Amino acid sequence: MRTRLAHIRFIIGALALAFVVAVAAPAGAQDRNPDGSVNPTASAVNEEQLLNALRGGAVSGRVTIPDQKAATLIQPEGQVWRDFHEVTLRWIGLIAIIGMLILLVGFYMWRGMVMIQSGRSGRVIVRFNGFERFIHWMTATCFIILAITGLNITFGRPLFASAFGSEAFTTWSQWAKYAHNYLSFPFTIGVVVIFLMWIAGNIPNRTDVEWVKQGGGMVDPSKHPPAYRFNAGQKMMYWIVVLGGTAMAITGYIMMFPFYVTDMAGMQFSQIVHGVVGVLFVAAMLAHIYIGSIGMEGAFEAMGTGTVDENWAKEHHPLWLEEQKKGPAAGGARPMATPAE
Repeated sequence: MRTRLAHIRFIIGALALAFVVAVAAPAGAQDRNPDGSVNPTASAVNEEQLLNALRGGAVSGRVTIPDQKAATLIQPEGQVWRDFHEVTLRWIGLIAIIGMLILLVGFYMWRGMVMIQSGRSGRVIVRFNGFERFIHWMTATCFIILAITGLNITFGRPLFASAFGSEAFTTWSQWAKYAHNYLSFPFTIGVVVIFLMWIAGNIPNRTDVEWVKQGGGMVDPSKHPPAYRFNAGQKMMYWIVVLGGTAMAITGYIMMFPFYVTDMAGMQFSQIVHGVVGVLFVAAMLAHIYIGSIGMEGAFEAMGTGTVDENWAKEHHPLWLEEQKKGPAAGGARPMATPAE
């Protein structure tokens, strides 16, 4: 009797197991889309299936609109990008910008302003014409506004939202976005014109090696390395502007007109490049602004009035000065204006 009861229990258990398997099979099939990805709208989707799907790629649903990208519910790469934008990029920016400011302040306290060793001669020579100065200042003005509004994306919320409130920060950010987008066009034009306008004078040559060896005369005031119109330091800045500006323009327009030329991965990569190049660009321009203002006597006049003192040119660009004096279209050296008596 006991043996028969055991057989009956075994048969009932086997039938119950077969029924459960038969019922579960169609439900499991509904858990996945035709392409094999997990169907998040299925009733039988569980947490383990979603986690397994995340390890293999994005979790997608179904949409009826033409843009099928809207069907992506979870994209693991997006989490990596968000962590980079909110953590890594901020550290890169802080180290680059704050580090450059500390370096410049320390250098100024140690070296002070680089003075014209022989004093002013009372004669000036044309260094940049009106068109060159216009392009320079147009590009520089656009860059400053682009830098401020761009840094707002990374540092604005933690720095300003808590101080001025979310509503004020939102209003400022909206106008900053408009300024950033529209001023990118004249900035790009300026970078292209700068490239074409000064490319001939910014090809590296042997004199640049000597200039670098002597530290450009910035460390030892008694040494004035030879240089043509642009020395090695200015050439480096030129290529930073051209290459950095080009990278910023390309990645910026990709973000301004999303998904026209790339997919989501390309958009995320463009944002990473734009952010990293942007903060490094700002750090480099801080050094450029320092040299052109409080770092060197007479340097600002080159882009301010378009002329420089002859002794300044003799100390910093002696080879260029010789060419200007020999050439008939050099602009010539002329007496500096003196006040009437």
